[in-house]
Amino acid sequence: MEDTRTMSVIENSKLAIVGAGAVGTSLAYAALIRESAREVALYDINSAKVAAEVLDLAHGTQFTGASRVTGGDDLDVVSDANVVVITAGARQHPGQSRLEMAGVNVEILRDLMPKLVKRAPDAIFVLVTNPVDVLAVAAQQFSGLPPARVFGSGTVLDSSRLRWMLSERVGVAISNVHALIVGEHGDSEFPLWSQARVGPISLADWMLARGASGSAATGSVPFSEAEFESISDEVKNAAYKVIEGKGATNYAIGLSGARIVEAVLRDEGAILPVSSVLTDYRGVSGVALSVPSVIDASGIARVIDVPFSAKEQALFEHSAATLRASLDTLGLA
Repeated sequence: MEDTRTMSVIENSKLAIVGAGAVGTSLAYAALIRESAREVALYDINSAKVAAEVLDLAHGTQFTGASRVTGGDDLDVVSDANVVVITAGARQHPGQSRLEMAGVNVEILRDLMPKLVKRAPDAIFVLVTNPVDVLAVAAQQFSGLPPARVFGSGTVLDSSRLRWMLSERVGVAISNVHALIVGEHGDSEFPLWSQARVGPISLADWMLARGASGSAATGSVPFSEAEFESISDEVKNAAYKVIEGKGATNYAIGLSGARIVEAVLRDEGAILPVSSVLTDYRGVSGVALSVPSVIDASGIARVIDVPFSAKEQALFEHSAATLRASLDTLGLA
């Protein structure tokens, strides 16, 4: 994935967000507070809604450093953006799977991507619309850009959910728990337990050592297989639980989206499990799945070939087959 552009921290950076719904506005809010970009531009076809959101955000910029907010219902607001995050699409309803939303959102992207590329030809494009893996393939095809420059937010948020649950379980700060969800951002995703760490220690060794110490503190006994499964299911269904209670997930995905943007605009070389179209990754090609990837100013600098256990390899192949079936149905394979 070679890129001839000069890699550096981007000064006077511009983040464009397509879609002023719950996710898009939360991402804009997170980006302003975190000072992810110098300018945040918000686009939506609903002129009254986007104007109100821009005004509301702009009124708080006294408290957000040097960032400024622009936006409107003219797609030209995204012009010359360094990163374009696409959140527009059909909303996920209670009980509805991510894959069920695919058809409508694919057609939105078919119309939208060429227009966005025309206005921001050098941008990195990040999909934060579900089903994100299907749409990452669609957006890459419709844009004509390489997979390194068009990818989905993938399981960045799912992995954060997993790390939070593990940090609560083992009793250490979330920043010291290293664990990833890989595969589909959806029902076939799975934790990469074989690579999970607490600090520099494998999760298995950490729990065995804690159990041997005789401590009565939370996390003092090793995980059971049933508990691993329970945590996996809880991560997998976390979004459904939030949607059932409040109608949408927005705060955490906004924060995780801002984190991906920062990795690009600051040329970090950060390792994040984003979803891109794979080529012979552990035998999988032509589908977008989340795997650990190095993110810098070029987008995805490279994907990392991580060792999988035999069980994890089978789960990864199942996840790929699930996505490939959806792509076949939509004529995107």
